[in-house]
Amino acid sequence: MGRWVLAATILASSMAFIDGTVVNVALPFLQTSLNATAIGLQWVIEAYSLFLSALLLVGGSLGDRYGRRRIFNIGVVVFAIASAGCGLAMNIEQLIAARAVQGIGGALLVPGSLALISASFGAEERGRAIGTWSGFSAITTAIGPVLGGWLVEHVSWRAVFFLNLPLALAVLVISVWHVPESSEENHAPLDWFGAALATAGLGGLVYGLIESPRRGFGDPLVIATLVGGVVCVVVFVLHEARAKNPMVPLQLFRSRDFAGTNLLTLLLYAALGGMFFFFTLNLVQVQGYSATAAGAALLPLIVLIFSLSRWSGGLIDRFGARLPLIIGPTIAAIGFALFAMPGVSGNYWTSFFPAVVVLGLGMAITIAPLTTTVMGSVRKEQAGVASGINNAVSRTAGLLALAVFGVVILFAFSNQLDARLNGMGIDEQSRRSVYEQRVKLAGLQVPETLSAEVQAEIKQAVADSFVFGFRLIMWISAGLALASALSSWLMIGKSRPVKAGQR
Repeated sequence: MGRWVLAATILASSMAFIDGTVVNVALPFLQTSLNATAIGLQWVIEAYSLFLSALLLVGGSLGDRYGRRRIFNIGVVVFAIASAGCGLAMNIEQLIAARAVQGIGGALLVPGSLALISASFGAEERGRAIGTWSGFSAITTAIGPVLGGWLVEHVSWRAVFFLNLPLALAVLVISVWHVPESSEENHAPLDWFGAALATAGLGGLVYGLIESPRRGFGDPLVIATLVGGVVCVVVFVLHEARAKNPMVPLQLFRSRDFAGTNLLTLLLYAALGGMFFFFTLNLVQVQGYSATAAGAALLPLIVLIFSLSRWSGGLIDRFGARLPLIIGPTIAAIGFALFAMPGVSGNYWTSFFPAVVVLGLGMAITIAPLTTTVMGSVRKEQAGVASGINNAVSRTAGLLALAVFGVVILFAFSNQLDARLNGMGIDEQSRRSVYEQRVKLAGLQVPETLSAEVQAEIKQAVADSFVFGFRLIMWISAGLALASALSSWLMIGKSRPVKAGQR
């Protein structure tokens, strides 16, 4: 039975993990296919992340209450149907809607994977089972972008989404026939009001930030959504503090270790979220990489995290939590800074590879001690909730960061491009034709009526303007990583090692 449970949960998690990495590789190509703006591309990522982040904890509670296998299977079905919708989308709006539904499916199946493993294995086998699940998840996360890049390059970007259908079918067959049902006898009321407030708050903030470059910060709709988002977040915090069965028990944050690790997670994963999104656009649209090469570019980072995870997990026993969680994010900050160095048409091995390796080393040092500290900062019976909160924080960080970074890079790109175009001496109609496409960033189309020499000059200006904005994002990411190291220094325990299940 145990092998079947692992097979089902690994395959299901692979769908969610692959979609979290592969879609970034497909973005430049679906932008061309669907004639999408950079804002539309942001929504492709954000629609999925929004519902996954806001409903992740609710998904786990639904499994505990109504049956882990049942909710897990519903999540798989919803995710598969939404994946088919993504592959069949005829415009960017349809794709965004399908991605939102994917996020709902992911919120049901992701927490269900670990819950099924925990319920199906005894205490003496559970650690090894979770380790197996983590190892295979790391492998699929590593292979996913390369496979997705190959599919994009040789089949279509739509194949990236259709890939989920046979995986989902296999999961359902295994789950129905071989995975036992389990649930909790004590049914606490679900915090639906908290989930609605979280979704509305995050959605309002993300919508206002993403749409602000196109509509302007003075637009009534942008102002209303930003203010409404802030109000919903404040009401969410007040509600969680008073609710009998809150989605996020705020008393957990009384632990300095728990609060510190979640602040570290918020800052560091915000930096990662922006890097993953814009780095792929840089590689394909500016550096001229193929989809397969772009998918493989971050492979060293994932390999380092996977291969060093056991070693880094031992650091907390030797040095305690604080030192690795200062050094790791600091090294990651150096990695982000190295991403800001290359210009246009640099060789991968001398430009981006060092940055990928340094960032991978920093994350490898950070992740295992971070997870151990989160779990060890609360009582044993709260470990599941603590892990779920930390997972939601990491996804929320990427969600908000991408919205903010989108504003930053679009303004930086627009200002730089405007200055470059004004210095070229091209006619006003051509200049306006190029500049009005700035919301597409490096994916804009250069008028073919211009001479080949002028077209090349404009393309160089577009590439340089994008790199200017990308460098700014990477420097901000480096600052966020350093801030996460500072949070560890100030908040995380300084003397004793933290062991899971202790407080």
